[in-house]
Amino acid sequence: MDTDALTAGLLQELRAAKPYPALSLTMPTHRRAPDNAQDAVRLRNLVAAAGSRLDADPRVGRETGAAVKQQLDRAVAETDPRRALDSLVILVTADEYQIWQLPRTAPERVVLSDTYLTRNLVAAKAQARPFWALTVSADHAALFSGTGDAAHEERIGGFPLAAPHEPPNPQREERIGDTPSTFSDEDTRQFLRTVDEKLRGVLATDPRPLYLVGLAPALAMLDEVGESTGAAVGRVTKGAPADTTPGGLLTELRPALESRQNQFAAEIEGKLDEARGRHAFAGGLDEVWAAVREARAGLVAVEEHYQQTVRAAQEHLEPVSADALDPADETVREDVVDELVEAALDSGADVVFVADDSLKEHGRIAAALRY
Repeated sequence: MDTDALTAGLLQELRAAKPYPALSLTMPTHRRAPDNAQDAVRLRNLVAAAGSRLDADPRVGRETGAAVKQQLDRAVAETDPRRALDSLVILVTADEYQIWQLPRTAPERVVLSDTYLTRNLVAAKAQARPFWALTVSADHAALFSGTGDAAHEERIGGFPLAAPHEPPNPQREERIGDTPSTFSDEDTRQFLRTVDEKLRGVLATDPRPLYLVGLAPALAMLDEVGESTGAAVGRVTKGAPADTTPGGLLTELRPALESRQNQFAAEIEGKLDEARGRHAFAGGLDEVWAAVREARAGLVAVEEHYQQTVRAAQEHLEPVSADALDPADETVREDVVDELVEAALDSGADVVFVADDSLKEHGRIAAALRY
């Protein structure tokens, strides 16, 4: 699965208590050769380490341990290296397994607990900035889920939708003297009302920025008969045939996506400036970590590729270099940024990812505080 599948409902399921042991395996991966040659070896070593951990754990019975290993082997066999992104997360119990390939790196780690480790999934989802794109015409509507570099058509919430096709009615044409205009036809209006109703359901379940693609009359009528399009962050006024491909859609959306990203970056910069003006600003990992732990952060901004290994010491975080990293040191946190992102979201804060170096003077991470 990819980050797009991580809905609020699924995250709640993943965080629910599981029969011990729930095994979480994470590791960095590579998208292209020759770097990806090392991924298979690294995965085999982690699987072996997981087996040793299960064998040595007195809380894990023989049958349970064997069942977990079997599920882990199935997950590894199903993992497709051709779909590798920047990290791999495998979640396993004696009864199930899940494979997640994420566009954000994660450290090598095997964790046995009574729940799955979800911080890397949550941070990757936040960084991906998923959006909805609705393509609409007088007789067809499709919903696409996308991120900055990928999209796919969704079959959820009733989508895709096609208007019922009625045979020509010569008697009706004789009465009115001509065929009715598509966008003044009541059947078209009713179809677009249905589109709006289905779209509102999807947005209520999984709120995201919405982009609209269609001819101007179609979009105008959808605005007129519905309620969901008012929150759209971008529009592309162009025909949207039923066979629109994800790649073609992304090409058409690119200017709107870039415009929205520039506007978004300016909004975030303005919010951080306002926070500095009222002395409610935190900058740098240590300050932001403290603010998140105290639930004082209302907005957390993180550079796209910022990662930091730290040692937690007396309520503070001390950066640790790769040379000084001791895997046996339990105070070391290799993915503290992802941990912080998950904690911030859990506390009700907004988390946004911004361009690399845009927060350089603030230590790559900053927060606007509630108080």
